[in-house]
Amino acid sequence: MSKKHPVIAVTGSSGAGTSTVKRAFEHIFLMEKITAAVIEGDSYHKYNRLEMREAMKLAAAEGRNVSHFGLNANLLDKLEALFCEYGETGNGQRRYYLHSPEEAEYHNGRLGTDNKPGEFTPWESIEPNTDVLFYEGLHGAVVAEDINLAKYVDLLVGVVPIVNLEWIQKIHRDNAERGYSAEAIVDTILRRMPDYVNYIAPQFSNTHINFQRVPTVDTSNPFIARDIPTLDESFVIVHTNRCFREKFHIDFPYLLSMINGSFMSRHTTLVVPGGKMGFTMELILQPLIDSLVTESKKLQ
Repeated sequence: MSKKHPVIAVTGSSGAGTSTVKRAFEHIFLMEKITAAVIEGDSYHKYNRLEMREAMKLAAAEGRNVSHFGLNANLLDKLEALFCEYGETGNGQRRYYLHSPEEAEYHNGRLGTDNKPGEFTPWESIEPNTDVLFYEGLHGAVVAEDINLAKYVDLLVGVVPIVNLEWIQKIHRDNAERGYSAEAIVDTILRRMPDYVNYIAPQFSNTHINFQRVPTVDTSNPFIARDIPTLDESFVIVHTNRCFREKFHIDFPYLLSMINGSFMSRHTTLVVPGGKMGFTMELILQPLIDSLVTESKKLQ
């Protein structure tokens, strides 16, 4: 952790809804006039799109498993080095993964390159004079083998819908946005499961605060669900760890008074209506981010 150059990370698996949380942070940054260096987790994959397909074929032929959830398909040593360097100096190297033709056109125009969708831009320095580093992706809280990302993060947020809802969101997203068949998506879920169990799920014991969405409609068979449960058909479970509560003085009675329909299920756990998720995030996170940035500016 670094008081001088704060690192903020939102972590969650593919289809978990981290992009929604990212928008909440972007709104806070805009309202508070905070300049963030945004880091996308996909940019730290080891292989581009074609290389990943080949790596998967080779692994299958050799009886091994490879997935973007695992350590062997990512450059987590480089991500750890970025978190460490930014915390110490406010600098570091990053690149972008090009998801679409639009992203490729934008970055090629900016850099004078000729990269295609599914490829990476060259490594480049983070812009100077940013207030925080903001990471959103799969591995922001990984502690495994010789990697420890969590220790460098000042505010670590987990986004964890219950697993059936996570699968429903992934199935609908990959079908609508990427054209994948239901069978292909299920194959991906099964292939990723060992890495999910070993590297994704354990992160949520390392986070400072978790937001877990629980639907109030039947999701017992996620593979036949016709639509994604809406926020209004859900509750959001907000859990904070003890050290985090003591450090930032989370005031649960105040939150209960501000969030209509909320209640405490345990002394560490707040439950809010799903439609209040964005408001709850801003209510909890905005003063925390303000505190980190104010403290950092005193030290610069």
